[in-house]
Amino acid sequence: MDLKGKTVGFAITGSFCTFSAIKKELVKLKEEGINVIPIFSFNAYSTDTRFGKASDFVKFVEDTTGNKAINTIREAEKFGPNNILDILIIAPCTGNTLAKLNNGITDTPVLMAAKGHIRTGRPLVISISSNDALGMNFKNIGSLLNVKNIFFVPFCQDNCIKKPNSMIAHTELIIETLSMAIEKKQIQPVIRP
Repeated sequence: MDLKGKTVGFAITGSFCTFSAIKKELVKLKEEGINVIPIFSFNAYSTDTRFGKASDFVKFVEDTTGNKAINTIREAEKFGPNNILDILIIAPCTGNTLAKLNNGITDTPVLMAAKGHIRTGRPLVISISSNDALGMNFKNIGSLLNVKNIFFVPFCQDNCIKKPNSMIAHTELIIETLSMAIEKKQIQPVIRP
């Protein structure tokens, strides 16, 4: 399905090493004529790391999308009752966020937006980035793969020798995944080399 003219919530959590890949995908989404509403976890919005300053990243996201970032739980609550988004993606989705989502915890703007959005029966897409995806979080991935209206960007092990439990999404497949998920279809295969 063509996503042009659709409103996509783009929720960003603190897998800072993937932010450069996320920047590329945000640019592609805007080039497709998609209205992108950025939503940040507290950590993604405010933590400076070796990958860059948080304020620089937030500015890039806001300038690219043309929308102010949602960065409080109060602001994120509106996504439930108001049916603002056609689809929501959490990219990157850390193992911490994944675990909380699977257990119904809503203590960040990203999780509040996801909770409200899921309530509308519209699709939620997860773009995983977790060092323990094949460890403690494996059960959460399995559970969420079986939840109606939750879809995954295909993912793989990113360094099976040094980090054997780590998995990361193929972010270059975000648009294709969103296009299928909006039609309530999971892109296949989910696990790729």
